[in-house]
Amino acid sequence: MTRKADRSDGGTSSDDGAKGSAQFAGSVRDSASQIWLAGLGAFAKAQEEGGKVFDTLVKQGQALQRKTQPVMEETLAEASARMAGVASDISSRASGHWGKLETIFEDRVALALNKMGVPSAKDVDALAARIEELHRMVAAMAANKAAPAKEAGRRARSASRPATAKRTARKTAP
Repeated sequence: MTRKADRSDGGTSSDDGAKGSAQFAGSVRDSASQIWLAGLGAFAKAQEEGGKVFDTLVKQGQALQRKTQPVMEETLAEASARMAGVASDISSRASGHWGKLETIFEDRVALALNKMGVPSAKDVDALAARIEELHRMVAAMAANKAAPAKEAGRRARSASRPATAKRTARKTAP
């Protein structure tokens, strides 16, 4: 009904709608333009003050670094000490395992060599001791055999001396 009334007023309602749409579009255009200009202004301001902000951030970073560096170095030293301890522990465990592996390997090689008839180090040491003992026995026997021969030579010499002594006594006797 209002439309009829608007039309009876001379069609002002359609003109008002067009004016309202145009005003709304203009308002949106103005707002978009203002937003665009505000963005450009913020960008220009950021460029101008960006260097200042950057310098401020650098100064704050340096101050924070000065405060945190001793703590960081202490933490790093503790971590290094822990890692050294862990590395030492791992190294000692590994060397223990290598020692066990080495013993197992040596035992297996000795067993294989024994099966092939190769004497072990203990066998060679026992043979060397036996040879040394036999050497002493031979030397003792040689010394014992030489001693009776020397005694026999002495006996022979002493047996010949009394005869010589008897002869000398006979020659000197009246």
